[in-house]
Amino acid sequence: MRLAGLVSVFDQPVLSGKIPLIPVICSMRELLAGSTLDYLILDLHESGSSAQFIIHAILRVRPGMRLLVVGAQGNDELAMEVISAGARAYLDLTAEIDMVRLAIDVVISGNICASRRVLCKLIDRLLKVSDSSLTNASPQLTSREKQVVELILQARSNREIAHNLGIGIPSVTAHVGRLMRKTGTDNRINLASFMRKHNWSDDCGLIVLPQAAGSTKSEN
Repeated sequence: MRLAGLVSVFDQPVLSGKIPLIPVICSMRELLAGSTLDYLILDLHESGSSAQFIIHAILRVRPGMRLLVVGAQGNDELAMEVISAGARAYLDLTAEIDMVRLAIDVVISGNICASRRVLCKLIDRLLKVSDSSLTNASPQLTSREKQVVELILQARSNREIAHNLGIGIPSVTAHVGRLMRKTGTDNRINLASFMRKHNWSDDCGLIVLPQAAGSTKSEN
């Protein structure tokens, strides 16, 4: 029934100045293999990583394809996920024929089509990320965190850092976790890259610590 409803969109009279569209219905493999298909209407109901995975997989094969996603009504999270992943439009299952055609025209014109509520939420989310990035540009570090940073920049493991500073591995893990939160990074590689990008070794007065043999120094 949903497929019949979508196909009926193309049966409507073409308004003056609008581009006539012809639906192509076949398997996803056949659709992606074609070289002339520029737009794809995707019926998608699952939120989470699977929705993003599907869209990323399609765009890897056809990076220039513009996706219009049809999903559950009121699922703002799914709408934000698919648009963030690269979809150009999100419509819920209750959308009328005129709304679907409008979304198609909006996407053809190079814009993004979604409810005002979804777009506002998405903008708020992006602004929060930007604010977080600005905040994390110069986070305040403790003296111990500065020492851990310097050893991370030397590509030392948690075990090596613990041995060098004379503290336990769980303490090192906790320090690294706090550093990631402060810098907005999600792994050691990105953390080290962030530090180098901001020249923290110079700006923060970090020191290179020598290997400590058998140190029994207690944690600060």
